[in-house]
Amino acid sequence: MQDFGDIIYNRVLLVSLSATLIAQLLKLVAELIKNRKFDFRVLVTTGGMPSSHSALVAALATGVGQTAGWSSIEFAIALIFAFIVMYDAAGVRQAAGKQARVLNQIVDELFQENPELSQDRLKELLGHTPIQVLVGSALGIGISWLAIPA
Repeated sequence: MQDFGDIIYNRVLLVSLSATLIAQLLKLVAELIKNRKFDFRVLVTTGGMPSSHSALVAALATGVGQTAGWSSIEFAIALIFAFIVMYDAAGVRQAAGKQARVLNQIVDELFQENPELSQDRLKELLGHTPIQVLVGSALGIGISWLAIPA
């Protein structure tokens, strides 16, 4: 049971999770400003500004660097992991979202001609733009610098 206590008091873990939560809450605020209503679905969906995935991994890498040292193997692992996640968010998942948008347009046109067929829409907002990733990672780095003493 002591191991669980160690996990919940891990400062780097708590700061990283806080960064992703703050990013998700910022999406809720952005939605409120944009559409003048609360849409709580943005708290559990992917995509949007800022990237909560990027905030999480940037806070993690920064926290590991701050605590284990910038030349540590742990920091190197965390940094490479962060780059992979951010590349995936802005590259692979962004491209998949664009493909889903095109496929949905094709399906919409097809079903206009044959409305008796059922249709399932693909999720289009999967990834992030590079600026969403950049803002998310800056948020994560900033939160880590503020929350973890050097």
